[in-house]
Amino acid sequence: MNFEGTYVAMVTPFDKNREIDEEGFRSNINYLIDQGVTGLVGAGTTGESATVSHEDHRRIIDILVDEVDGRVETIAGTGSNATSEALDLTKYAADVDCDAALVITPYYNKPQQHGMVNHYRILAESADIPIIAYNVPSRTGVNMDVETIVELAKIDNIDAVKEASGSVDKVSDIYRALTHEGLEDDFNILSGEDSLTLPIMAVGGTGVISASANVDAKRMVLMVDSILNDDYGRALELHYEMLELIRALFIESNPVPVKTAMNIMGLPSGPLRDPLAPMKEENVEILKKALKDSNLI
Repeated sequence: MNFEGTYVAMVTPFDKNREIDEEGFRSNINYLIDQGVTGLVGAGTTGESATVSHEDHRRIIDILVDEVDGRVETIAGTGSNATSEALDLTKYAADVDCDAALVITPYYNKPQQHGMVNHYRILAESADIPIIAYNVPSRTGVNMDVETIVELAKIDNIDAVKEASGSVDKVSDIYRALTHEGLEDDFNILSGEDSLTLPIMAVGGTGVISASANVDAKRMVLMVDSILNDDYGRALELHYEMLELIRALFIESNPVPVKTAMNIMGLPSGPLRDPLAPMKEENVEILKKALKDSNLI
């Protein structure tokens, strides 16, 4: 499967009892589709996957697939630090006709590079669904090597990587290595760092899985489309228009500022699940200013 464009790592809206706000989630899905996004990701890091039960996880995927109803691509977060759990969730996403699964590298137990290849190979061979590997060492404690990512690109059903190591140099090395193996047309690199989307796409990336697009999808879509259409002048303008807002949206742990911003904007979001806590008041003021400067409130 080819992954190209703007994908939104959706928040999971909760009600006052911190249960899934199904009506709000469906409303956000339709709002983002109206903004022109390519696809939507449910039950990922931004969706507070670390604190939702497996039952809730499956329900989020069910709602996503049902409400989207084929209008855009649907991607389910299905990663775990246990291969068996990741496999159960990935098979579930396939069974309910999700278009793809986003699978974070196993966290905390710090598997070796060959262990990660084996983890993803088991998923790819056992679940009939395209897989996007997700590399975010700041959260997991492990960083997939360039060589590891190239090995994954050779496995059927593993079609992309979401790269959030923060290194544009690394993306350059990945793309060069893919080209050397003749894999660059069969394996996509997606930005996992909103503020680096422009440079990542400039060196071979094909899109972004974005948390900030929950708040400002329209501009993110315009920037990514501008890059895909080789209009780098317009893309550069949009990059700088969004930069301070993106920085404010990551001033505390994601998705705390994103959910706070959505509440300020009147979009369904609700509270966070513990141990995530409300933002510090001084950071809320920084966020409000960024939203005002971006004409979002």
